[in-house]
Amino acid sequence: MKAREIHSFEELRTQISDKPKAYLLLVKRGSEQSDCSIQNLEKVDAADGEIEMMIADVATVRDIHTVYSVTSVPTMLEFENGRFVNVLKGCHEPNFYKSFFENAVYSAKAANGEETPQKRVTVYSTPTCSWCTTLKTHLKKHNVRFTDVDVSRDQNAAMEMQRKSGQMGVPQTDINGEIIVGFDKTRINTLLGIN
Repeated sequence: MKAREIHSFEELRTQISDKPKAYLLLVKRGSEQSDCSIQNLEKVDAADGEIEMMIADVATVRDIHTVYSVTSVPTMLEFENGRFVNVLKGCHEPNFYKSFFENAVYSAKAANGEETPQKRVTVYSTPTCSWCTTLKTHLKKHNVRFTDVDVSRDQNAAMEMQRKSGQMGVPQTDINGEIIVGFDKTRINTLLGIN
């Protein structure tokens, strides 16, 4: 994915003002985590150009991170219709970014009436967890789009998961900010409107 270089907060505001979804990756080039994030994003072919991806180096652009209280990089800021809505910290695997952007495009289409709206769903899992596989199969069976985060390969995501729930066990499901630990089918179905 090719990211547009941003040089100031004013330029950022101009770029996001008319976009349903836009992202800004704040980095410090030359740092291991920032370079990892840049390289992994470049491997993602996201949504056929429906995503506005921008990048700013905090070593030269000093007026953006202060506005959004960003104290560490890499950090990705998410915007909807010019409004700041979410933050994603750290370097993630290309598949994580791909799922993240696909979910964003799906949500944007839903907001425009192109598809039925769906809640934002993230599944924290590991490859060896049988309940994780059962959960993901259940979501796929009901056509629920979700971001799958392999916490065995992404330490930042594992820490974020533990911060949200206070637990390290998987699977964990984040449905619009509500955390479900384990495969609680009844609660998941209720939150997602699955009959």
